[in-house]
Amino acid sequence: MNIGLSVIGFYPGKMGGMETYFKGLLAYLQETDHENNYAILCNTISAGDFRLSNPLFSLETFDFNEGTMKWLVRGVLKNALSVDILSPKIDRLGLDVIHHPFTLLDPINLKSPSVLTFFDMQQEFYPEFFSRRELRMRKANFRRSIKQANRIIVSSEFTKHCLIERYGFPEEKIDVIYFGYAREYRIIDSTDILDQARNKYDLRKPFLFYPAASWPHKNHKLLLSAIKIIKDNNGFDGQLVLTGIVKASHDEMLREIGRLDLKKDVKFLGYVPYEDLPSIYNLARMLVFPSLFEGFGIPLVEAMACGCPVACSNATTLPEIIGAAGVLFDPTSPMDIAEKTWSVWSDNGRRQGMRAAGLERVTEFDWGNAAKKTVAVYRKANEDRRRLDKIPGGR
Repeated sequence: MNIGLSVIGFYPGKMGGMETYFKGLLAYLQETDHENNYAILCNTISAGDFRLSNPLFSLETFDFNEGTMKWLVRGVLKNALSVDILSPKIDRLGLDVIHHPFTLLDPINLKSPSVLTFFDMQQEFYPEFFSRRELRMRKANFRRSIKQANRIIVSSEFTKHCLIERYGFPEEKIDVIYFGYAREYRIIDSTDILDQARNKYDLRKPFLFYPAASWPHKNHKLLLSAIKIIKDNNGFDGQLVLTGIVKASHDEMLREIGRLDLKKDVKFLGYVPYEDLPSIYNLARMLVFPSLFEGFGIPLVEAMACGCPVACSNATTLPEIIGAAGVLFDPTSPMDIAEKTWSVWSDNGRRQGMRAAGLERVTEFDWGNAAKKTVAVYRKANEDRRRLDKIPGGR
């Protein structure tokens, strides 16, 4: 097959879990698939962000970079008339199937069959976290993408059921494929490597770790309330270490740190380079993850792979991902977050047991298997289209 990977909307450092997903998938597709040809469809500005090691993989670049006149004209026509001027250029490549890995079909209205990786529909559950403009955009574009997709990949049973119940997408055209984790996420025995991270980020105290961009659904505010409870009730003398890109709730988070008098108890590192994260997971006493909504929950898998115990929200996909290896809490209750987090933080024996359970659980999340299953979905999409081509009027 000639397969297209459409990453026209790829913006490194700004996409969170979607960027992690695509980079992992691309790396392991190159490792596991030595039969099919791949064209990475991208804008010229991001062409240097993709590491290619397999001769069957090549770049197909376009000049629709964000902020240019071409980008502006394309956006106006797409939003006003549902016409995408990039689509004919990609149609001429004659690809057997095109994978759109970032929830939306981009470009739209292509002749090639499409596989869509759909992350989540948070706006259906928490519309208050979005502007009216963003809600309109999501409502229009999500439904259009889902309607045009031939098959959809999701990373959890939870998201699969959301697609069926909320959007009426046929169950038989949805494939659940758990994401994997990179090899860098492992137990690090080298004290030199760990000391480098400890010194670089001044991580002197034992700490809770929460890697998450400051979006509203990441629930930093109630986590801070829980830290205040632990500090007042249990004499917590460690730190909460936060990483992630600055987003809509960042200023509110900083105000809450000040209001609760937690400036000495919370360390915000901002965006941390990918290569430093495994060391921080290894240094952390535990991961706390109070998110209200997740399509998958990559940090849970990364933490387990590094031997870091996990206490997380009991919402959406997270119980499915952590299984019996972690401790669950109600993310809407600061008291429950505090009690469950403290029960792990203060019990060394329990943390050791959770460490072992996490290392066993994480074997379910393998990028090699995910890549092979993804290629199988490409075949299904291609075969479905071929069957339709043989039926008069089938297309």
